[in-house]
Amino acid sequence: QVQLVESGGGLVQTGGSPRLSCVASGLTFSNFAMGWFRQAPGKEREFVAATTGSGGSTYYAASVKGRFTISRDNSKNTVYLQMNSLKPEDTAVYYCAKGKSVFLSHTTSSGFDSWGQGTQVTVSS
Repeated sequence: QVQLVESGGGLVQTGGSPRLSCVASGLTFSNFAMGWFRQAPGKEREFVAATTGSGGSTYYAASVKGRFTISRDNSKNTVYLQMNSLKPEDTAVYYCAKGKSVFLSHTTSSGFDSWGQGTQVTVSS
């Protein structure tokens, strides 16, 4: 059974640079794309970033491109989200997600089939 466990969230100041981690188990990690989504209060869950199984290709939402970086360490079954220049509008619960194959088919929820429990990131102004 696939398990995804996120960590690294918390309360940060505007302009802060936290790094989220997601450790996966129950799968051959390098065989699957991985992604990050977020959901703010009262809003739909939205795509943030994703990477292919090798980590060779990355994808970002326009709202975070240039500020966030997704990476993975397949030897540790871990995917990271480095967040820089945080803004109050980045406040959300951040979810790690497992793709359905080594490549990324969609940057919507339909392209992912397992989810972590989420980690709260709150950006104070």
